[in-house]
Amino acid sequence: MTTTPAIRLSGLIKSYGDDSVLKGVDLSVPSGSIYALLGSNGAGKTTIIKILATLLRSDGGIASVDGHDVATEAARVRESISLTGQFAAVDEILTGRENIELVAELRHLPHPRDIADSLLARFGLREDGRRRVATYSGGMRRRLDLAMSLVGNPRVLFLDEPTAGLDPQSRLEVWRMVRELAGQGTTVLLTTQYLEEAEQLADRIAILHGGRIIADGTLAELKALLPPAKVEYVEKQPTLEEVFLSIVGSTS
Repeated sequence: MTTTPAIRLSGLIKSYGDDSVLKGVDLSVPSGSIYALLGSNGAGKTTIIKILATLLRSDGGIASVDGHDVATEAARVRESISLTGQFAAVDEILTGRENIELVAELRHLPHPRDIADSLLARFGLREDGRRRVATYSGGMRRRLDLAMSLVGNPRVLFLDEPTAGLDPQSRLEVWRMVRELAGQGTTVLLTTQYLEEAEQLADRIAILHGGRIIADGTLAELKALLPPAKVEYVEKQPTLEEVFLSIVGSTS
């Protein structure tokens, strides 16, 4: 991880008619980090992602990705990024391999078949690459979606609610892959409503509320904002998720 920000927001403003969604958002995301953006429904998380991905214009403020202004250097920004939305953007008619090859061809990259081979293996889909995506499970589709987002080795990856609707095992798989990406130098901006997801993955966490970032820091720094914890001795019961994973793991 370097100290040079991969993403900068300064005074970002966006309204939809009379509804002011972003009221001056400031944010700095270090290169090679996993940064979680938390907020309730309608807080503006997806709006920020769309502005950074050059899919939506802001009404004011400054936003840059990988050193390029999203308003004046949109083409350069798009060369540096990839976006995985809340729903897997895969073509069910095509096979897993064909989906990846199609993205490589659209990016005008040489050797799309070799790219597909590498990504299918990396995401545990080598044996399923010849199957139509319509036969894939939700977790497999999300893995394929992530694989497609890495075609061309983007320096910045936007993940908008990446594990929404996934079962516990698939969610853990996605978490593992996101950690691997960051370990290889990819900057990840993650939006999520799952607080545990942010705890497990993020190097830093920002909370968006009322159109502004109201808290920003590491998990330890955010916890320090609360009064010191009381030490109590209670019997810890396993969560239903822990029970599920234990049972499934023991029978697989």
